[in-house]
Amino acid sequence: SLLILEGEVYEDEKFKQTLCDAVQSMQVGSAWDLATKIGPLIRVPSGELEVALKELEQGESWAVMPKCDPENEQLYSPAVKWGVQPDSFTHCTEFFGPVLAVMRADNLRHAIELVNQSGYGLTSGLESLDAREQEIWKDEIRAGNLYINRGTTGAVVLRQPFGGMGKSAFGPGIKAGGPNYVAQLMAFEDNFSPEGLQRADAQDSGKVIDEQLLSLKKKISDSSEDWSTDQVHKQFDLAVRSFAYQFANEFGRQHDHMRLVGQDNFRRYLPVRELRIRVHESDTAFEILARVAAARSVGCRVTLSFIPALDADSVAAKLLGWLDRATESWAADIEFVEESDLELAVAIEDGRARRVRYAAPNRVPDVIRQAANLNDCYVADEPVLTEGRIELLWYLEEQSISDNYHRYGNLGNRISEERAAVT
Repeated sequence: SLLILEGEVYEDEKFKQTLCDAVQSMQVGSAWDLATKIGPLIRVPSGELEVALKELEQGESWAVMPKCDPENEQLYSPAVKWGVQPDSFTHCTEFFGPVLAVMRADNLRHAIELVNQSGYGLTSGLESLDAREQEIWKDEIRAGNLYINRGTTGAVVLRQPFGGMGKSAFGPGIKAGGPNYVAQLMAFEDNFSPEGLQRADAQDSGKVIDEQLLSLKKKISDSSEDWSTDQVHKQFDLAVRSFAYQFANEFGRQHDHMRLVGQDNFRRYLPVRELRIRVHESDTAFEILARVAAARSVGCRVTLSFIPALDADSVAAKLLGWLDRATESWAADIEFVEESDLELAVAIEDGRARRVRYAAPNRVPDVIRQAANLNDCYVADEPVLTEGRIELLWYLEEQSISDNYHRYGNLGNRISEERAAVT
């Protein structure tokens, strides 16, 4: 319910009047009347919504004032607040009611900054015919469903899988209506076997393994450390190959299943920002190495977090020291962070850790779960898998992009494209 306008449009009195006329023309009434556009609320406004409907903050004015039906206190006409200020209550609160907040932005990047400041990220729309602006907006906006030159409601299953980011996400943020949704409702365990290596051999064509991971794989094979067993070599090899294959075929591409004439509908994946891989002294060599490889495979900056008092004789302690030396060439792409559970909880509270990947649920202390619950942080504690189609989900965020590339039916220079038949 935020409308952010570039200064030139915001200050255009004709635009403002047209917007207000459009809002006031919406019929308000009973849900049983088919002509109704604005029906009653499910309950009498209270809390944040009541404040939004009845109060103005500094700088705000009513472009369209809300009116309550004298015979139905749950029925309000739509309202438009003009002059909403950055970081205000109206700017940073999500209202489930008929209130539109209008803000002024100096330019596109300022508008994106205002959107991202709200902390919410379910849907966002852009009206622009400039392809350069569209690319900037898609790269920088933090929302799960993006709409270009079209309405921002009416998501269709598979065409626009639905789900948000930030305060508008729950758990891993896997989208409803997409191909991955059921995975978060299932329990997986690894089934490493020689047959898995044979399947990986069959999948080798066309995939590119990251050079740093290839180098790391060779160093693991050449290592004489007691954790560097034949089992670890084979399992890590399978995982790296599976990660590369699934990134090439699913996670590193945009997908448009429908290919509608006049409208692109892409599903894509973004690497999780501020990801921490938490190392526990009970972790196996494979559990540590595979998480590093998964994060690297999808483009996350790898941050390995571990407690200061790791048992020196544990596999985790020995492997971390070796891994620090083995990844010197990665430079800033990998970081080793020594921090207590309490310090990690503070990092979560400060937004420096937006997702934490553990190797098992019983290795997650209560202080971390409590901090995560209070600060919109997802703790991924599922078993570490060699199968990239599942494991890589915990290092990524899904995003849907729906773009009306036609203009009033005119397909422009894309008229000759082969598209799927519209049914």
